[in-house]
Amino acid sequence: MPSPPVEPHFLVLIAEDEPEIADILAAYLTRSGLRSVRAADGERALDLHLSLAPDLILLDVQMPRRDGWQVLSEVRRRGDTPVIMLTAMDQDLDKLMGLRIGADDYVVKPFNPAEVVARVQAVLRRARPGGESASRRFLRVGRLQADLESHEITLAGDGPPLPLTLTEFRLLTHLMRAPHRVFGREELLVACLPEGETLERTVDSHLSKLRRKLETAGIEGVPASVRGVGYRLGAVP
Repeated sequence: MPSPPVEPHFLVLIAEDEPEIADILAAYLTRSGLRSVRAADGERALDLHLSLAPDLILLDVQMPRRDGWQVLSEVRRRGDTPVIMLTAMDQDLDKLMGLRIGADDYVVKPFNPAEVVARVQAVLRRARPGGESASRRFLRVGRLQADLESHEITLAGDGPPLPLTLTEFRLLTHLMRAPHRVFGREELLVACLPEGETLERTVDSHLSKLRRKLETAGIEGVPASVRGVGYRLGAVP
């Protein structure tokens, strides 16, 4: 019996400096219903990990600026984001180092991309099992409550869910994860919008519609625009 699919809103960070490999991995992840974002060096990978909070990282060992071991050490210092190491090195010592630092799995190049996706799905299921706790299922900021399983936003359990599109739901929940942080348009574009939408002004359009729907529900001025920078959720009554 095939394994159940993972949830499509999961975001995978591909930290790989070889464009051809990153292209292949991104294509296979998309085909499996997963979103992805790329980083071509270790510094960029850590920046995206901090700003986008991906659900899993595919991490190459040999990268410029910071290598995979350094990135893995910093990611583990920050928290428990699942990490699968990608490397051309096939030495037991390297595998032991990765597992000792905290890697969740280890794939040696050259690899079958379909196998990598299968491992991604398996690690995601282990990290977020079906019996997900309420603290991971729900986000709450002020009166706003997001149910990450049903993709619904309600106001403190009062009344029906807000009539949000999937993109508006993704934008709002992304802002809810760090309500006082200002997110740039590019970050929001990569994290929340479909691949076909590539213009930053599209983010403005979606957030404008989201703001109008929240105003109709009685929540004013959310999300807040920060001139020249981007958007933040801000205070929610």
